Amino acid sequence: MCLAVPGKIVEVRDAEQGQPGPQAVVDFQGSKVEASLAMTPQAGVGDWVLVHAGFAITVLDEDEARETFESLNLALGNDPL
Repeated sequence: MCLAVPGKIVEVRDAEQGQPGPQAVVDFQGSKVEASLAMTPQAGVGDWVLVHAGFAITVLDEDEARETFESLNLALGNDPL
């Protein structure tokens, strides 16, 4: 099973040699992780993205991100946000 998790972009960096595209720092409810923006070059600071395997694969609006978090929490048996 594959899982993509929504996060908010807090920083964007230009691509460095060997990287497939610009890199973003994405905030996942307090945990910050780097993700490639090679598949979503239009994404910028403040945008919500779905991240899978280190790549932002689509841009979401905040309501879609919230719905996804709620679904993930329910599937895991956690209280909704």
